[in-house]
Amino acid sequence: MSLLDDLADVGRAPGGGYARHAFDRADSDLREWFREQAGRRGLDVETDRNGNLWAWWGEPGPDALVTGSHLDSVPGGGAFDGPLGVTSALEAVSRLPARPARPFAVVLFAEEEGGRFGVPCLGSRLLTGALDPDRARALRDPDGVTLAEAAARAGVDPARFGRDDEALGRIGTFVELHVEQGRALDVPVGVGSTVLEHGRWRFSFTGQGNHAGTTILADRRDPMLPAAEVVLAARRIASTVDGRATVGRLVARPGGTNVIPSTVDLWVDARGHGREIVAELTEAARAAAAAEGCTVTVAEESYGGTVTFDPALRDRLTGLLDAPELPTGAGHDAAVLAAHTATAMLYVRNPTGISHAPEEFAEDADVEAGAVALTRVLEDLST
Repeated sequence: MSLLDDLADVGRAPGGGYARHAFDRADSDLREWFREQAGRRGLDVETDRNGNLWAWWGEPGPDALVTGSHLDSVPGGGAFDGPLGVTSALEAVSRLPARPARPFAVVLFAEEEGGRFGVPCLGSRLLTGALDPDRARALRDPDGVTLAEAAARAGVDPARFGRDDEALGRIGTFVELHVEQGRALDVPVGVGSTVLEHGRWRFSFTGQGNHAGTTILADRRDPMLPAAEVVLAARRIASTVDGRATVGRLVARPGGTNVIPSTVDLWVDARGHGREIVAELTEAARAAAAAEGCTVTVAEESYGGTVTFDPALRDRLTGLLDAPELPTGAGHDAAVLAAHTATAMLYVRNPTGISHAPEEFAEDADVEAGAVALTRVLEDLST
């Protein structure tokens, strides 16, 4: 908890919660904090070609035991999502009775939430080759700054972005601890089993900007109307397949109160039958756009299929901790790495069931239980 308290004032958002995004000021402060804390524990920190930080205990090498998470947040995010995994990893280093016999590292992944550039798990996707580096360099934040520009300002060379076989090849086992993001645990700690298929899609509607007072309704080509249809249809369609669909961001341009917008962009986060949901949603969007005299394009910005964590590793952890297995609809860097190495997740109970919001919470006793569990797991896997 003292390590979490260190971060309490970094990247506070004006509206509540946190705004910690890749290569911004808060991110720079968090990275410096990580380097300092790693140094206090005798760990040597290096930055890989994609901006991820690796704190090595001893010499880097193959078949490494790696733990860690991320420190960035969604806009208005909570205090535990990401930081709990990093602080618990650092605390576990302090508690381990001896340096592991195998190579060992704590990793800090870049831009897990996708809060600035729109693609989640950016650092781990680039690391594994799941994201094209040219596409990554061209990503823009809401202010029009490209990822390449932001990375360069932060001292990370964007020309080196891309699959990193050297870094990836070192990982033998990866264990990520995370706060649980629903209300599915009735004990302090659980072990991850699966991650739902999920993705993000951008719907871009184009109409005719015009005067809000002088343009009669019959003459309007207002892209906000088909956009509104999509917002409502997302919930309706997802409910028919037991999936999840959310519109959390919508941008109207030019954005004047007394102006009919010329374009409206919205982003759909769909999980569990995501592509099925979006296919039906696309049909609804095209019909609604045509009825209003507008056009629509749909672009898939990110996608990940259902992930099953390594069964043998999962069973080993559930037996060691006497903990339940837990599926989740939340994405994680561990899910990206799962296709390349043995990967597991530990979850710490969240009594409110609220995440990605300031009310996100974990009891002190459960945070301690998570640190104890992670330490036990790392000690068990260390030989």
